[in-house]
Amino acid sequence: MDSQNRDTTFASEIDSYWEMGKILSARRRSPRVLVVDDNPDVVLLMQELLASRGYDAVAVSHAAAAEAEIRRYPPDLILLDVVMPGKSGYELCREIKENPSTRLIPVVLITGLSDREDKLRGIEAGADDFLNKPIFAEELFARVKSLLKLKEFTDELESAENVLCTLGLSVESRDPYTEGHCERLSHYASDLGEHLGLDQESLVALRRGGYLHDLGKIAVPDEILKKGSDLTAAEWEIMKKHPVTGERICKPLKSLRLVLPIIRSHHEHPNGSGYPDGLRKGEIPLLARILQVVDVYDALRTARPYKPALTHDQSVVVMGDEAHSGLWDEELANEFFVMLYKHRLVA
Repeated sequence: MDSQNRDTTFASEIDSYWEMGKILSARRRSPRVLVVDDNPDVVLLMQELLASRGYDAVAVSHAAAAEAEIRRYPPDLILLDVVMPGKSGYELCREIKENPSTRLIPVVLITGLSDREDKLRGIEAGADDFLNKPIFAEELFARVKSLLKLKEFTDELESAENVLCTLGLSVESRDPYTEGHCERLSHYASDLGEHLGLDQESLVALRRGGYLHDLGKIAVPDEILKKGSDLTAAEWEIMKKHPVTGERICKPLKSLRLVLPIIRSHHEHPNGSGYPDGLRKGEIPLLARILQVVDVYDALRTARPYKPALTHDQSVVVMGDEAHSGLWDEELANEFFVMLYKHRLVA
């Protein structure tokens, strides 16, 4: 297949994934609103008002029931009373916002309190907005509509990321020898990042990088991708383009800004012999070096057409020698081995 036809096929494949995402978005259900309030009169009023605007309103009377409902069927928006028996609305709001799986759900605190300190407590807990009692219909509708629109944008962004991760897995599926590689890298990389004390944003980037680092290989023909070794000079030049291609695919999503250096630079070497930019040790981004170390380890531990799987101890020796020669970050490799022993992940 010539270069122009290959690029056309590649573009068509990308477009088909994006169209699938649009179709799924178009089939969205009615927005689900969880009302948490121990006053049955308030609950009945809000359910009737929300239902009149086509929202799917579900009500519970205390924090424990709200937690169970969120686990069962995550809502698009939570209307949360501040004063309740047991756990307060402030406490529940803080827990929702501290949990990575629920922190993007908008939370509106409902309160009869008007003191400035009460509102500051809500802001500190992570509340997205406030409603004062008594509740007025138009004010309720305005806040709900605004926050649900924000949640819709967030969901579309997550859908776009999911499409890209699916594409990354489709690259993996083209080679039967790399089954599970992306998932293992995602776990290894984020575990190493946590071991190193990196912030939450970096850990998320490492998890995503595990799935997206080789995304650009979707543009590499099967006859090259599956060859594995002994590539011709021309085939090698095509293979070396995949970090730049992957970066270009992900670049439109601002949420992937920390993943872009991982995608582009995970084949660079501290001694300057890597690609695509020939970076040296101090120039290679930390997250890319982390992904690279776990990528090499997983490759050594996995059987490929051109080599058997190595044991952990054999992999340590090989990586140590190669790191010493300038192929990998020696310090990060050592930290990775320490982490494996610490968490008993060595098999």
